[in-house]
Amino acid sequence: MKHTGPFRLETCARPNILSLQPYRCARDDYKDDGTNILLDANENAYGPSLDVLGNLHSDSSDPNGAIGPKKLDIDLLGLHRYPDPHQTELKQRLCRLRNLHTHTTRDLSPEHLFVGVGSDEVIDALLRCFCTPSHDKILTCPPTYGMYAVSAQVNDVKIVKVPLDPAREFQLQPKAINAALSSDPSIKLVYVTSPGNPTANLLEKSDIEQLLEHPTWNGVVVLDEAYIDFSPDGASLAEWVTEWPNLVVMQTLSKAFGLAGIRLGTAFTSPEIARLLNNLKAPYNISSPTSALAIAALQPDNIAVMRKNRAKIMEQRQRLVHELPKISRIGRFLGGTDSNFLLVEILDKPEDQGGKPSNESAMALYEGLAETRGVVVRFRGKEMSCEGCLRVTVGTAAEVDRLLAEIRSLLKDEKLIDPSTNGGECRTKKEGEMKEQEASDVVA
Repeated sequence: MKHTGPFRLETCARPNILSLQPYRCARDDYKDDGTNILLDANENAYGPSLDVLGNLHSDSSDPNGAIGPKKLDIDLLGLHRYPDPHQTELKQRLCRLRNLHTHTTRDLSPEHLFVGVGSDEVIDALLRCFCTPSHDKILTCPPTYGMYAVSAQVNDVKIVKVPLDPAREFQLQPKAINAALSSDPSIKLVYVTSPGNPTANLLEKSDIEQLLEHPTWNGVVVLDEAYIDFSPDGASLAEWVTEWPNLVVMQTLSKAFGLAGIRLGTAFTSPEIARLLNNLKAPYNISSPTSALAIAALQPDNIAVMRKNRAKIMEQRQRLVHELPKISRIGRFLGGTDSNFLLVEILDKPEDQGGKPSNESAMALYEGLAETRGVVVRFRGKEMSCEGCLRVTVGTAAEVDRLLAEIRSLLKDEKLIDPSTNGGECRTKKEGEMKEQEASDVVA
């Protein structure tokens, strides 16, 4: 017999949590079945930067001489002990990576760092640190990373939006942002992303500086640099936190270092803010295996591997920039080319016939690639100023070969990409819009 009583979930749980839509991530729609080419989550297609430790060897039993793992410096017998709560060695290596003295002569130290379970923990920790639920707000600049909004809703924090400027290749609008900050002192955090996601462009340093120099606003600028290692050398502003007490620079090992599976995010900031973040975190938030793998990846030999893999990605990125526009019904690239992905328009008909960006055509190509060709990209057409856009992660040479071939093949199919056929299916307009929204809701 099921027990009954006064408990009612709908009145016991917080209203903002009850209203949350299920978190949707890249693997919810199309699984990694071992055959799919996954170009949807901006992962590093060349794998982790861990294969020149001197701990890897050529397996003589493999006729192809494949390189395989021999041993990593992870103390398996020590897993019964809690990990280092301070992660000092890891923080020292992160500082060493970013102390380039491009933007300042000052040095980063471990006191400038907070490390979390992916950048998502950093985003959430900042909200809990600075925003009073049901009172304070954050400001975001769409189109942008969806996790800022998810974390804001979890923490019952409202969002003020000042869009990026599509006329300036999706740069910030610093005057409009500063006007919003002047008019609403309840805004405590400004989240900006450089390179942008899904726009793949670096933000202008001078625009960020205008926000930091606001004469009256008492708040923090959070600069998300998840993809910074795909940008020109010296682009990171991490060391700038030694100059600005109201700046946080987030980074991750998930992208260029190819370590999405270990979930390691970082926040460079002033020692005072870092102290607050470290005070509120769980005592042992970074596991021993995560710490060991991250420290290994930050050794000089493995940084060299990261840079070698990055060069391959940049080569394939340039190849996509060159080859995609040759395909009929491929439109413009929006934003920039400073990341490991590109944002590209899909047209309703060839450009020389007056073709325009079309969400219906983009959605049909997105579904056709995933469901009939095993190539998964990301639909972003519902993002602000991204009508008809797909976001395509740069893959290996072989993956790019297949991507280009499958796009050419599918875009020859008039029925597939004719908006009136809804991708070859009998869908009502409402059904088509619902499918677009579902695809757009994926946070990645």
